[in-house]
Amino acid sequence: MLAFLRMLLGCFIAALLIVAGAAGVIIWGYHDVTSPGPLQTAETVVIPPHTGVAGITELLSQNGVIRHQLTFKVAAEIAGRGGTLKAGEYEFPAGASAAEIIEIIAAGKTVKHRLTIPEGLTSPEIVSLIKQAPFLTGDPGPTPAEGALLPETYIYSRDDTRASIIARMEEAEQEALDAAWAERRNDLPLASPQEALILASLVEKEASRDEERAHIAAVFLNRLRLGMKLQSDPTVRFVLGGNGTSKFDGPLTRADLEVNSPYNTYVAKGLPPGPICNPGKAALLDAVRPEQSEDLYFVADGSGGHVFAKTLADHNRNVATYLHGAAAAEAEPAPANPPAAPVTETSQAQPRCRASPGHPCVMR
Repeated sequence: MLAFLRMLLGCFIAALLIVAGAAGVIIWGYHDVTSPGPLQTAETVVIPPHTGVAGITELLSQNGVIRHQLTFKVAAEIAGRGGTLKAGEYEFPAGASAAEIIEIIAAGKTVKHRLTIPEGLTSPEIVSLIKQAPFLTGDPGPTPAEGALLPETYIYSRDDTRASIIARMEEAEQEALDAAWAERRNDLPLASPQEALILASLVEKEASRDEERAHIAAVFLNRLRLGMKLQSDPTVRFVLGGNGTSKFDGPLTRADLEVNSPYNTYVAKGLPPGPICNPGKAALLDAVRPEQSEDLYFVADGSGGHVFAKTLADHNRNVATYLHGAAAAEAEPAPANPPAAPVTETSQAQPRCRASPGHPCVMR
């Protein structure tokens, strides 16, 4: 009987030791998982697709993100996260615990990269930026039509496809155009959202100051109402650049202004057949909600802005003042029966002459 009691006591003590040991392991494991990790500084780790828990654990250990592989794997399984850990590029903060790391990966909180597309670029220029953007994959596909892409800052993750970025830009542009068209004034000589997009592209290329966009839009719309040619230099540059396939930055001559193209608004009346760039949201809104103005002309003022005029006589004086000097302004009489004069470009780097009333162009 005594021997039996001793055996029971031994079993009981052994059980206690096992329980105590197990509790100790559990407590140690919990502490290991929840206490600050070994990282002294933030660390970025890329987890390839189709990597399981074991592979992720080994990768994290190799990069010094976790202390013990076993506790990390056990914790992930106990938390039910073993099958939810996602591939991607992750940045783990300094001192991140194993538990925090599991949640970051399971939630797919990947590193976000930014791609900023400036307003007024052509579609080939935007596609070039997308091709150069780091960590994107695949071919972007055919170059979209002009005006089909919305200039904006786009957030993406490593291994997102270039085609997906293009698709997002196209969707964003359509949404922005629809929203702007819904806000349009009802007295505009614009028949469709496409015409608003075309006008916005001209405004985007002409305006160098945000506060002038709505005024420039008003000038173009006033000229459309009167049947005047828009005579916008950026449309000529678009043509000389192969309809947006390259960039033309040279000075314009009389011959340039006479180039035969439906996009050349010195030759063709009305809007061009399509956009000449990809305008931003602000230009879209200013095109359909222009400033109230009767002005028909504008000329660069030499400081990045423009001087506007209602009459050709005033415009000619402005041209003389800002592009040829004040003395020329005093000597130049206004035409008795002025023809429609063009809107003038902002570049003033070289001496100019007039290709048509009011337009300064560089002679070659």
